Amino acid sequence: MKQTTEPVKTIEWVILPAGGTCRIIDQTLLPTELRYIDIDDAEAMWEAIKMLRVRGAPAIGIAAAFGVYLGVRHSPAATIDAFIADVNRVAAYLATSRPTAVNLFWALDRVKQLVNTEAGLRIEDQAPAQSKIQNLKSKILNESIHMIAEDNAVCRAIGQHTVALINDGDGWLTHCNAGGLATAQWGTALAGFYMAAEQGKQVHVFADETRPLLQGARLTAWELQRAGIPVTLITDNMAAMVMSQGKVKGVIVGTDRVAANGDFANKIGTLGVSILAKEFGIPVYVAAPTSSIDMSLASGDLIPIEERKPDEVTHGFGRQTGPDGVGVFNPAFDVTPARYVTAFITEHGIAHAPFLNTLPKVMKAAP
Repeated sequence: MKQTTEPVKTIEWVILPAGGTCRIIDQTLLPTELRYIDIDDAEAMWEAIKMLRVRGAPAIGIAAAFGVYLGVRHSPAATIDAFIADVNRVAAYLATSRPTAVNLFWALDRVKQLVNTEAGLRIEDQAPAQSKIQNLKSKILNESIHMIAEDNAVCRAIGQHTVALINDGDGWLTHCNAGGLATAQWGTALAGFYMAAEQGKQVHVFADETRPLLQGARLTAWELQRAGIPVTLITDNMAAMVMSQGKVKGVIVGTDRVAANGDFANKIGTLGVSILAKEFGIPVYVAAPTSSIDMSLASGDLIPIEERKPDEVTHGFGRQTGPDGVGVFNPAFDVTPARYVTAFITEHGIAHAPFLNTLPKVMKAAP
């Protein structure tokens, strides 16, 4: 029977009697509670991004765009220049929330470019400045809403390229969460599994729990189970055993940033999974929307890696699991060298090595 359940919407713009609001799922409460929260200002959006209430590179980008609008919708600026200054200030503030996901900066730059372009087109208008500024605010909101539809189209395209790689009855492994909860709705790494279900293909997903914040256990297992896609949760250190038993035919993960040479950053633990997969002859695919590809960085050595608070390791989910005063190293991401990557799956097609040649081609196809 073909699966018809769609993944849950992660982020959307909602019109309420009191005005519009950006509604997100508070992912820190999953899997035991599905709660939506309304974000009404830039400060609340910064907190939501920083505290992982919204997470995943594509979703962070969309959230940041809405954050700019929320930060300037009540701007008292009396001139275009003053309004542009407000936009730049709010964007700079939101940029401090998380450093690794390139989509955050891609979305903020896109909004700033939109404002500067539109302001330039209207600089000679005879309309009052306040009318022009209100128009710019509307443009920012419309662009943010458009990013949702755009993301859904990108993810569906990635899924369609991925599903061609999935055979009926296959087992696949994924790390962290690059599903609907990491995007507006469909996901990148998990999109192919949703497409497979639509086509009636049977696929079994092994989800790494993904320490220390358990995005695989709390999020990936939750959303796949909710959609009726068979999923088995394993601890991170079980991946080698599952691979050695022949239960995994492919590995697919998402990414927060891809360098020009094909090195990529993803949730901590991805490097280990990729090394294991190579040992067992299992292909590793990276679902990468072109907005996550950063051609300005020559290699993964240049990708900034976020380090998070020690208590995520020593006091995970309310219980102390490490001795008082112990030193903690808690990088949120690691960088996997290109040599472990079989291919990048983008909305414009699949890029195989040598990535210095093929990544520019898919980037050229991007608008």
